[in-house]
Amino acid sequence: MKMIYTLLFFLSVGFTNSFGQIAEQSTDISPLLIGESIPETSLTNLKGEKVSTNDIFGQKPTVLVVYRGSWCPYCNRHLSALAQAEDEIIALGYQIVAISPDDYQNLQPTTEENELKYQLYSDGDGSFIQQTGLAFKASKGTQKYISSKTIGKTTEILPVPAVFVLNKKAEILFEYISPNYKVRMTKELLMAVLKSLEI
Repeated sequence: MKMIYTLLFFLSVGFTNSFGQIAEQSTDISPLLIGESIPETSLTNLKGEKVSTNDIFGQKPTVLVVYRGSWCPYCNRHLSALAQAEDEIIALGYQIVAISPDDYQNLQPTTEENELKYQLYSDGDGSFIQQTGLAFKASKGTQKYISSKTIGKTTEILPVPAVFVLNKKAEILFEYISPNYKVRMTKELLMAVLKSLEI
């Protein structure tokens, strides 16, 4: 019997938003659930090219990381930790894909600074994070801070940081979501989950 795990760390239970809406704050999001599929949309790669999510996720089972952006030190530490476990993750049959609302011009610097081999994609218009139910409004102060730390267009919405495990049909087998951006899934926990799932 397939074992499916979920860890949802929410700080409130006010999940009243309908699919695709932008929450007022991180604790009000309504994310997709285990068993649901990631809707198809397009993302931008580090060359500025549009790529279909179906093409990305259809290659092999995916560890999908949704992060806030290159300006976030907690995100950068998490991306680096995943890079350290990438060989083990690949050996289990998965690829790693990371998505943020960063302008695509920030992807190459993020890749180089964190010594990443896996692919980063830009969701510059926020359509992906809205469709996954992770989007909430960035405060004016946060937007100003982001614009001082990045290049290109500054996002007006942010995702709650998340890790999804997807099969090749983009169906969600596992998810870890935390409105507290300082709390991230450890690579040890991720490896335990991947070893338990049947793909």
